[in-house]
Amino acid sequence: MPRPGQVKPATDERLSDRIAIGLLTRTFPPELVDRVVEECGRSGQRSRLLPPRVVVYFVLAMCLFSGQGYGEVARLLTEGLAWARRWSGTWQVPTTAAISRARVKLGPEPLKVLFEHVARPMADESTSAAWYGRWRLMAVDGTTFDVPDTEENDARFGRPATHRGERTAFPQVRVVALAECGTHAITHAALGPFTTAEPVIARELFGALGPGDLLMADRGFAGLDQWRAASAGGADLLWRIKASAVLPVRRELPDGSYLSDIVAARDHRKRADPTVVRVIEYTLRDPGRPRHPAPYRLITTILDHDAAPATELAALYSERWEIETAFDELKTHQRGPAQVLRSRSPEGVEQEVWGHLLVHHAIRQLMHTAAQDTGTDPDRLSFIRSLRLVRRQVTAQAAFSP
Repeated sequence: MPRPGQVKPATDERLSDRIAIGLLTRTFPPELVDRVVEECGRSGQRSRLLPPRVVVYFVLAMCLFSGQGYGEVARLLTEGLAWARRWSGTWQVPTTAAISRARVKLGPEPLKVLFEHVARPMADESTSAAWYGRWRLMAVDGTTFDVPDTEENDARFGRPATHRGERTAFPQVRVVALAECGTHAITHAALGPFTTAEPVIARELFGALGPGDLLMADRGFAGLDQWRAASAGGADLLWRIKASAVLPVRRELPDGSYLSDIVAARDHRKRADPTVVRVIEYTLRDPGRPRHPAPYRLITTILDHDAAPATELAALYSERWEIETAFDELKTHQRGPAQVLRSRSPEGVEQEVWGHLLVHHAIRQLMHTAAQDTGTDPDRLSFIRSLRLVRRQVTAQAAFSP
């Protein structure tokens, strides 16, 4: 029985005629995969049907074609191995049960460590819309993936409640990420249960930020502890804050912004141990609701109004939405709309999420290279077309052996 959202092939056309293992092996070369596998203690016998390296590439391939079953992805690997120059032997298509056992043995750690090895900001000085002055534009946000309705997944991840107090059909895993706004490259990520709030999970990511980064976030992340954790490494921040937050005017600045301070929610009356911030207030008019302009309040660590005028920061904040676009690429187009992840165990879910993040990174790296070669803004390239191009490439480009 197919899982929710899975599409059965309508013809006899082989998946291996359309997939591009070549991109995955170029982005994640066999030598790196082997090193990561060894680092994680997952090395296996090279004579086995599904050695760890092949299982890593299998997970990546099943995420590239998430709507296909194990059998079709296995045939892809068979075709690729048959045509790879360094592989002159034969490779039997493994059964679904054998693939499942191999995935369990591999676990999520090698995919997570592989992501940590390769996921980096991509933009250089010539990349359009990736910078504001000396700052690299970054954003933090979270999303969720539906996972199969098993007791193990429900116990590990939990599920949201409906407006009637009932529970939704599927548990959900929460993913919080840092993304480079100019390239949509997801550079760091952390996973957790749906029952854990995004700001809590985000604390795992803030150590990756440093001088030269300008991190943007929505109002759900605002809070003194979060603010201090995100700026501790020297990064500058530009976050939206709730309109109801108490921000006393300490000093007005020539550009219309003002200096204030934020305190912990528990200290809002005494305002003990404050942190100085600069506040920018403005409204956006929605053509669909002309009588109801939306008020915005931003706070930033950049206190010098000459270095970053208020009007420029207000306009810049819209770049935060680029991380939402990256999530849309990942979930709607790469994974498939309304599709449930295939893994029935929490460890398999985590492995699959890291696989999706790796594939998205590979496609975005390809797009950034293409944009550089043509002098184009990466935002002007179509992720959908790039994904289709990757899937159409022949498996003769495969470049790995078991």
